[in-house]
Amino acid sequence: MKRIFCMLLLAAAAGCTNNVIVLKEVVADTTHTKQVTAVVEKADAIAIIAKPQVPILCYHHIRTLTKNSNNDYVVSPSAFAEQLKALADSGFQTILPPHLEEYYTLNKPLPSKPFMLTFDDTDLEQYSIGAAEMKKHGFKGVFFIMNISIGKRGYMTVDNIKTLSAEGHVIGAHSWDHHRVTQYNDTAWNKQLNEAKAKLEAITGKPVQYFAYPFGIWNKEAIPQLKSRYIHMAFQLSAKRDSTEPLYTIRRMIVPGRWTTTDLLKAMKRTFDL
Repeated sequence: MKRIFCMLLLAAAAGCTNNVIVLKEVVADTTHTKQVTAVVEKADAIAIIAKPQVPILCYHHIRTLTKNSNNDYVVSPSAFAEQLKALADSGFQTILPPHLEEYYTLNKPLPSKPFMLTFDDTDLEQYSIGAAEMKKHGFKGVFFIMNISIGKRGYMTVDNIKTLSAEGHVIGAHSWDHHRVTQYNDTAWNKQLNEAKAKLEAITGKPVQYFAYPFGIWNKEAIPQLKSRYIHMAFQLSAKRDSTEPLYTIRRMIVPGRWTTTDLLKAMKRTFDL
């Protein structure tokens, strides 16, 4: 068996020279190649987690609050407008998933105050109110689409999704019908992600490479399934990131309707360690 002797030095994070992994006497067979890959990926995960987090906001409904509204998921149009203006006035600039991916994996720089706007579930007001308000500030966002709702009353149409993509927003997958990934078998994965991706890609003419877990709930078993389907990153909600798979457990923060703009800015600082 041929042996390859090498020294591989991986810094766990830029400037963190103490976290170095040294590999010696790497054996060139399949088993050992897999072991080496696992060590490299672990080192990469350490480096990613060591980087400052980017605030990622999650919105669902942008509509007038009523006494029956779930204030955790409904933000009024006026509050949404005030929040975006406050963010713009504070110097925040939107980034998109490819920028975040390059920041984590290639050390590419981000704006001085980056943040991400994400929207779940395909609600029409995300297009008619959300995207229109974002345009005033030059903001771009990520729209995670639940396929079963496309074209239904109160939800985006194919043309709406196509327009968002053409205007520079990112279209991501949010499953076919919002079932939790913890309930999927192989057949379900084909429906919930393969078919969902294919439909969205046919609409936009662009690859769908990002996924938001329905309800924000994920498990370890989901991650290989996502990777095998060419998903580059996956977004949960506010749970702790996985120490070995941080790109597939990226944190987001739901913006409740009861928050003022001051509440939002404080929560961003607290939640993402700004």
